[in-house]
Amino acid sequence: MSIWRVILSVLFPPLAVIDKGCGSILIVLILTICGWVPGVIAALVILNNPKS
Repeated sequence: MSIWRVILSVLFPPLAVIDKGCGSILIVLILTICGWVPGVIAALVILNNPKS
């Protein structure tokens, strides 16, 4: 996980997970619409997942 991805996930979380698949983008987008903090947390968790 690069520093640019972390900065992007704080500024606009759905854009940070764009290469992780459609499901991840939708989950992060919905959580970002519900509240900025849940979207950021979800993006950081998805980016920090070693399986993907």
